[in-house]
Amino acid sequence: MATAEGESSVHSVSDELFQNFYTEVKQIEKRDSVLTSKQQIDRLLRPGASYFNLNPFEVLQIDPEATDDELKKRFRALSILVHPDKNQDDPDRSQKAFEAVDKAYKLLLDPEQKKRALDVIHAGKEYVEHMVKEKRKQLKKEGKPLDVEEDDPEMFKQAVYKQTMKLFAELEIKRKEREAKEMHERKRAREEEIEAAENAKRQREWQKNFEETRDGRVDSWRNFQAKGKSKEKKNRSFLKPPKVKMEQRE
Repeated sequence: MATAEGESSVHSVSDELFQNFYTEVKQIEKRDSVLTSKQQIDRLLRPGASYFNLNPFEVLQIDPEATDDELKKRFRALSILVHPDKNQDDPDRSQKAFEAVDKAYKLLLDPEQKKRALDVIHAGKEYVEHMVKEKRKQLKKEGKPLDVEEDDPEMFKQAVYKQTMKLFAELEIKRKEREAKEMHERKRAREEEIEAAENAKRQREWQKNFEETRDGRVDSWRNFQAKGKSKEKKNRSFLKPPKVKMEQRE
């Protein structure tokens, strides 16, 4: 019973930490929502953005539990800030930032894609919770206080954030590897198909040439045989047995 109560207590603490994490996220969103156009562009194009921007909620700076209306409002506000028309002094970078925002928004409009993104975020949270439990078990085994750094809401938030980004990155790497493998297989299949077609073409051409030259080959063979017989007869007509000389007797 004590163990069950302990696990229940840890679980409630984790839930509380996670709620604190989302509270922090909302505060950050509120703060970042007033960033200038340049600051938003810099955020979306910062070093490592190709991985940071895999998380559509991170791109739009919106709570994963946000409603569709909240999502649309956030997209409109952010897209206006980074739109190339509003940033004519920096058209190339603003275009890339706008494309990142637009891609994230369209992804979240797709129920299946949105579910996948949410699954990654939940998996990140569950992993951190599991690691916290493992740390507590080890501390208990060593007879030490059960305090861990993730008890701090900020540290818990950072741990979930890092793990979530890691999961998104791993999934993207696997996707690229799978895509490269499929492309290689398609290329190889195409090459084999072309080679088979060329072989079939050569076979057809050989067969056609064979049929077209059949009569010529037959005539050549007949001529060859006829010449052979003629030569044989001719040779026989000129070959005469030598005359035997009679011995003279003295």
